[in-house]
Amino acid sequence: MRVDAFDFDLPEEHIALRPAEPRDAARMLVVRPGGTPELSDLRVRDLPGFITSKDALVVNDTRVIPAALEGVRERDGGSAVRIEANLIKRLDASRWQAFAKPGKRLRVGDRVRFGGEGRACLLGALDAEIAAKEDDGSVVLAFDMAGAALDEAVTAVGHMPIPPYIAARRAEDDRDRSDYQTLFARVSGSVAAPTASLHFTPELLARIAATGAGMHTVTLHVGAGTFLPVKAEDTSGHRMHAEWGEVSADTAAALNAVKAAGGRIFTVGSTSTRLIESATGEDGTIRPFVGETDIFITPGYRFRAVDGMLTNFHLPRSTLVMLVAAFVGHEAQKRAYAHAIQAGYRFYSYGDACLLLPEGGP
Repeated sequence: MRVDAFDFDLPEEHIALRPAEPRDAARMLVVRPGGTPELSDLRVRDLPGFITSKDALVVNDTRVIPAALEGVRERDGGSAVRIEANLIKRLDASRWQAFAKPGKRLRVGDRVRFGGEGRACLLGALDAEIAAKEDDGSVVLAFDMAGAALDEAVTAVGHMPIPPYIAARRAEDDRDRSDYQTLFARVSGSVAAPTASLHFTPELLARIAATGAGMHTVTLHVGAGTFLPVKAEDTSGHRMHAEWGEVSADTAAALNAVKAAGGRIFTVGSTSTRLIESATGEDGTIRPFVGETDIFITPGYRFRAVDGMLTNFHLPRSTLVMLVAAFVGHEAQKRAYAHAIQAGYRFYSYGDACLLLPEGGP
């Protein structure tokens, strides 16, 4: 399918620079393809009205790490060069794949010291060596620390990796440390937030619990590739990035029981959706899953387990907007996005939400 079929014009003023306050006050466009009405303008706090005691919600409990690092390249006989690095994927206990700039000024064997400007990090600094340069422009950073010590060091010197469409309009600040983290964050490893979960508040969780619906967690560490536009001309030419995820045996069993009893599975965010679908067989049975998934969901895909999805409004030509089109139909997705733009919805990570109900729902 042609990628330009998922393009659209979005005025810059629709890009949210801060989340709604309170979080569940964000707008929520309910999309029921073929329904009457097909589109309804509500608020995220109205979500419990669409959930019954038979249903279950699935949320991603990944935690965003401060993956944006600033440092200085140190090379014998060469001048110091300021380096910005964004960690994108952990390779092992001491190595991370990262995008670094200016990448052309780096070569294999160079040393980079992060956390300068008087900031101490454990014994003084967070040092790394450029272990490799990859074909996609990324580099492999081999840090002098490993495991928990490296995690602590990155937390001490790093900044929250707010998306480029926000960073281009304002600097990251202390508010982002909390704003860009969900209530469910538990397992560190993401370099981008599972943004649909940013809308949840303790009050909203209490109201969902009052419906009797179950709440279950999965873990998928979100990579930087999640938000990138697809550069291929056709979806068949796009290579999907892989992300690590886990669906526990307990969660799989609980969700299978929900389906067996006639309940529905609502996923919060595209990450939970992709992971649950990766763990589900052709027979509709959800199985325990541990490992990487590169599932690429485009129109024509048959969903095996997920019945409803809460998600934000996504970038043009991105794999995420393709997933939305697959879930509710391409024409319904285009109508929903056109309505959202006309009605002044806020887009992207800190923006508003849409609730997708392919089978109608209440």
